[in-house]
Amino acid sequence: MKAFIIAALTADGFIAKSSQHLTDWTSKEDKHFFVEKTKQAGVVVFGQNTFETIRKPLKDRLTIVYSKDKQYEGVEVTQKDPRELLEDLEKRGYKEVAICGGATIYTMFMQAGVVDKLYLSVEPVFFGQGLTLFTKELDKKLELVSVQKLGDHTVLLEYIVTN
Repeated sequence: MKAFIIAALTADGFIAKSSQHLTDWTSKEDKHFFVEKTKQAGVVVFGQNTFETIRKPLKDRLTIVYSKDKQYEGVEVTQKDPRELLEDLEKRGYKEVAICGGATIYTMFMQAGVVDKLYLSVEPVFFGQGLTLFTKELDKKLELVSVQKLGDHTVLLEYIVTN
């Protein structure tokens, strides 16, 4: 089972201004890449705050939301450990999972050691402050696989996790 993180970052390294911040600041090219890559995976995983910024399951993808106290129509809600979740999805025939945020979910999956790749779109925007990709200290090494220009102003970085 493969798992990848997919995220958009500002040029100064933030994924959002706050946990309620919408993703309306990303480019249409980033949104297109997100849709294409997550449909290819077939499964998307969100934290509760991130899911509540979109408020609906994603079409043509199994949408899973980490939540302790809420239920959502058309999505699976879980509290499973990342390894347990991936094992369950693999038993159900899925081969790839897109980890879509936010920072707490990115951190949880990286700490569990289940992330194989990262797709990071860097947008030409500064927030000055906000939420970073991870919420805790990590000691992970990455290898750059590719750099691709998305449109005129956005860069997509693809990394594999090497440890």
